[in-house]
Amino acid sequence: MANPFVHVELQTTDLKKARDFYSRLFDWKLEDAPVPGFGTYTMVGVGEGTGGGMMAAQSKEVPSHWLAYVDVSDVASATRKAKELGAKVVVDSMPVADMGKFSIIEDPTGAHLGLWQNTRK
Repeated sequence: MANPFVHVELQTTDLKKARDFYSRLFDWKLEDAPVPGFGTYTMVGVGEGTGGGMMAAQSKEVPSHWLAYVDVSDVASATRKAKELGAKVVVDSMPVADMGKFSIIEDPTGAHLGLWQNTRK
């Protein structure tokens, strides 16, 4: 399948409480990873299937939420195309250490979606 969902991310107002809840609810492997210039990012290993991560919300005005990411071959091109099709660019293409690049768009209906380009392929 082209453009599968590859990552889901929890942005939360209380990372400690979220970690405790999800580690007790599911058999997920939670592993903190320091990200230079950002702080700590908690990787979520689910075994089989799409994994993800958890992080502290970047704004106090935004409630806790899960965000799905879709795999794209070129995040800058996919972001431009989304904008041409009526999306709002919430976060433009940004690198994530040596792992990849991402952007976040808001589709014409108001739904948010992350785009992910793996640069480790």
